Amino acid sequence: MVKLALRSGIRWKVSLAIALVGALVAVALSLVVHNASRASLLNGTRDVMDQRVQVAERYYSTTGRTMLRAKINDPALPKPLQEAAGLGQRATYLQDSDNGAPEVWASMPTRNGKIISMHAQFKDRLKILSDLDRSLIIGSVSVVLGGCALGILVGGQLSRRLRKASAAARMVADGNTEVRVREAIGGRVRDETDDLARAVDGMAQALQHRIEAERRVTADIAHELRTPVTGLLTAAELLPPGRPTELVRDRAQAMRTLVEDVLEVARLDGFAERAEMQEIELGEFVQRRVRTFSPEAQVSVARHAYVSTDPRRLERILGNLLANAGKHGKGPIEVTVDGRVIRVRDHGPGFPEELLREGPSRFRTGSEDRAGKGHGLGLTIAAGQARVLGARLTFRNADPEAGGGAIAVLWLPESSPTSTGTFPLIQVPD
Repeated sequence: MVKLALRSGIRWKVSLAIALVGALVAVALSLVVHNASRASLLNGTRDVMDQRVQVAERYYSTTGRTMLRAKINDPALPKPLQEAAGLGQRATYLQDSDNGAPEVWASMPTRNGKIISMHAQFKDRLKILSDLDRSLIIGSVSVVLGGCALGILVGGQLSRRLRKASAAARMVADGNTEVRVREAIGGRVRDETDDLARAVDGMAQALQHRIEAERRVTADIAHELRTPVTGLLTAAELLPPGRPTELVRDRAQAMRTLVEDVLEVARLDGFAERAEMQEIELGEFVQRRVRTFSPEAQVSVARHAYVSTDPRRLERILGNLLANAGKHGKGPIEVTVDGRVIRVRDHGPGFPEELLREGPSRFRTGSEDRAGKGHGLGLTIAAGQARVLGARLTFRNADPEAGGGAIAVLWLPESSPTSTGTFPLIQVPD
């Protein structure tokens, strides 16, 4: 079942987090300020109306006339004010209106038992509240935008440091042992990325020491085995003719080939190999070598090209790819040359998933149907020699509807490599 993953950078995640927090804080503060301001304005309006009704009551008690548009026993007086006047109390009341501005009532009983009241709408107070809300909205938006800018700044700096660390780690994984992640990220600020960089540097250095020790041990063992194996092969030549002698010679030769392959892998792992470049016509070169390695293979040249490469190493790669196709695949074996690209295809069961996912591995030949013989060194050596040439070697399986089979493609570079190679090994899944 395929799971869809949304990939986003740290910069945008930090920006979004700061923006959300800023928005929540701004909304909360805006609501608090709005409610407090509204309550303060309404309470002030009540106080104004209460003072006005007191002035109107004193004037009415003295002159018997009303002022400030006060009314006596107003039939529209809200019921809560009527009840308060019945108890001899002075009171104010807020009543909602259709135009949005609340209507403020104030009433009090007079000396002759009547109720004097007055009411008004304070639209200017509503405008003040509207202006305040507008200011709060503008301030909230400014806070959110400022938070986004701050998040982009902080997250961008962190993202740049992590990208530099990632690029340096990839260079280390490609075999550049001189690169240090801590030096690559730079900067004067010390944070968690520095701890991560130092941990990666320590891990890379420890792995490099361990790999170097294993490579040295492997090379030493293979070198020590070379002399007795050579002596064994020489002694086998002196045995009398017969089936047992042939078996001994065959096994001795196989052991010698294995020792030589192990030594070659050890040299390639040391990244000390250098290519001796020559100009060759690739199509003609491949045709001659295929006739030598696998006469039954079909060779086609779609486009001729001259390339600068090491013929010996290119021959080694081509021979190992053809040997792998002959051992683990099925015919027909097809070799195609298209410019700087060499494609070797068989019609067997295809490369195992482990090889497509992880690349060639020594002493691993894949699944059962491709594990009948061999030590898994052929493709490992081909990949190492391709790296020395600065070439790119890819592996994939053909579409079953098109006949299936394994396809190995060698992409030769346009320019000569300056060190141990310019392109990494890439596995392309089907």
